[in-house]
Amino acid sequence: MRLPKVKFDHLPYRTADGSVRIGGEIYGLGAEIRDPHGWVWTALGLLDGTRTEDRVVDELRSAHPELTSTSARRLVGGLIATGYLEDAAGADTELLDADEQARYTKNQAFFRRTDLRPRESQWDAQLRLKRASVVVLGVGGTGSHAAWALAAAGVGRVHCVDPDRVELSNLTRQVLYTEADLGRPKAEVAAERLRAVNSRIRVTHDIRRVDGLAALAELVAGHDALALCADEPDGETLRGWASEVCAQTGVPWVGGGYNGPFVSVGTFTREGPCFQCVAAGEEARLPDGPPPRLGGRGVLSASAGISGNLVAYEVIALLTGTSRLAPGYLRAVNLIAPDDQPLIRHERRPDCPHCRG
Repeated sequence: MRLPKVKFDHLPYRTADGSVRIGGEIYGLGAEIRDPHGWVWTALGLLDGTRTEDRVVDELRSAHPELTSTSARRLVGGLIATGYLEDAAGADTELLDADEQARYTKNQAFFRRTDLRPRESQWDAQLRLKRASVVVLGVGGTGSHAAWALAAAGVGRVHCVDPDRVELSNLTRQVLYTEADLGRPKAEVAAERLRAVNSRIRVTHDIRRVDGLAALAELVAGHDALALCADEPDGETLRGWASEVCAQTGVPWVGGGYNGPFVSVGTFTREGPCFQCVAAGEEARLPDGPPPRLGGRGVLSASAGISGNLVAYEVIALLTGTSRLAPGYLRAVNLIAPDDQPLIRHERRPDCPHCRG
């Protein structure tokens, strides 16, 4: 960082026992640092965006002569590494014009508050989205909401793929379509709507059915992530193809769906266990229970919206590097049981054909 600065949303304060609290009031974000000598408090005061890291170290040592140069540098570097700071230099704003900065100002505020990775700039996460390309396979109940959220968030290219046409029964939950669209190809209509949502991104579409592993591999080539929201030929087959393609190409995938009030999402990359490993681990843990599912029948507009937005959020977290969980997990929301919010994680199987590489 050129001019490290504590993010406004994470401004520190001292507690009654002399410790320093930083990271804001959101659960899971804050940190409490013991500071018996006042070194941390002084350093945070110097990290205001007007000094280089070297100058902060020098002034910290001037204020606390008992600190060695190595200790002072380690302390300042450690604070920067927490992710509660950003670079005040802001030179990257030239990569986002005034309209884009105005459009994405709330995105930036979200990332500044929740992102705990050291960043070279305050717009780094948004720029990662701008440079990214995502395939949304299936733009129905889950996929239409996911595609809308990705486009609205500023993903640079969204590619919509679906072989179906708009039907009357779709209108209860598929947010991109209206009665005037009945009979038209979903992918075509979805692309039109997304361009109207965000004219600053590129939206493309493909009216076709993905019918095999090779077809899926071809589809995701050159993209940064796959949002798997389709249900044909069937969920198990599609997830197997996605796991294989992820293992071969490194393109991560996020899949989601609904089964009545139970809405679930999974995030998978080559670095973590695949879906099949997570599912096998859960089945072994609960041999008499149902296997993990990412889709099913029974849906309302609200549950479809939650499903699609969970998928979009996980894709955005992958693209920006803001995820708080290592990949290779399923998580869910039960709309009729608010205290039932499972997070499913299991290790790779030694003989897994997708993970052994």
